[in-house]
Amino acid sequence: MSSNSKSNSLQNYPTPLSPPLPSISRDIELARAMTASSKSSLFGLSGRDVLYEDEWLIAVNKPKGIYCDTVLASVPRFLSDSPDSDQLCQENQSSTLELHLANRLDRDTSGVMVITKSHKVASMLVKAFTNHKVQKTYVAFCIGSAPQSERITIKSGHGRSKFGAWRVYAAGDVGRKLPGGSRVRDMETTFEVLSINGQRGYREPSECMKDEENSIVVEEKAVTDVDAKKDEILVRAFPRSGRTHQIRLHCQYLGASIVCTRATFSFVRIPKFNKLANRMHDG
Repeated sequence: MSSNSKSNSLQNYPTPLSPPLPSISRDIELARAMTASSKSSLFGLSGRDVLYEDEWLIAVNKPKGIYCDTVLASVPRFLSDSPDSDQLCQENQSSTLELHLANRLDRDTSGVMVITKSHKVASMLVKAFTNHKVQKTYVAFCIGSAPQSERITIKSGHGRSKFGAWRVYAAGDVGRKLPGGSRVRDMETTFEVLSINGQRGYREPSECMKDEENSIVVEEKAVTDVDAKKDEILVRAFPRSGRTHQIRLHCQYLGASIVCTRATFSFVRIPKFNKLANRMHDG
């Protein structure tokens, strides 16, 4: 292929609309990946990591910097070494455990992972996630420009740029091909502003639902003002989709970088799993 043909081919790829990443970000990402690989090779699930267990599933706290598949791979050894788990297996399961990840977390994110012990339960949970019967809620502390609206829903595209970084793309680019062969996927998050610089105070979701919502459909590059005042912003985020770094990407696009997050989830119209969620939240 000639240089002109290559140039024309590259021009057909959609353009990322996220604020530009600093040049040092590549070195930071490489260092994180190397650290995660090292930590993951030494990781072993222990009793203090287990939040809940029964004959159907086990809920564990995934540490930051550990891959989900590493946690999954460590479960059989933990179960074989645990007297309580052995008893559960003997009483309720007559065949070999069929372990599946019910949910995933980003490598650098800590939080609850649910691992099912049978194909049947895994199928139920996959269906629940697919049908949006599982609601994921994140409370995030951000630094940046305070939004004008108290409730914002942002819709955009999501994908990897030519440098391999996850970026925000235009909503109109969903379905278009990206370098490497992947395609832009849809991404949607609703944010509720809980407080700005400590003002307003924390509110329950039912109270936030009364606020007028501002909808943003991303079609243009993010505009950043480096001289703008940096506020401390507490937001509650409800990701409608489950894309990698979704909340971080949308916060970044809105002009506020995440400092830390806390995640919970609940099951809608599934009583058995709601009891599980309550047990994990109480713990």
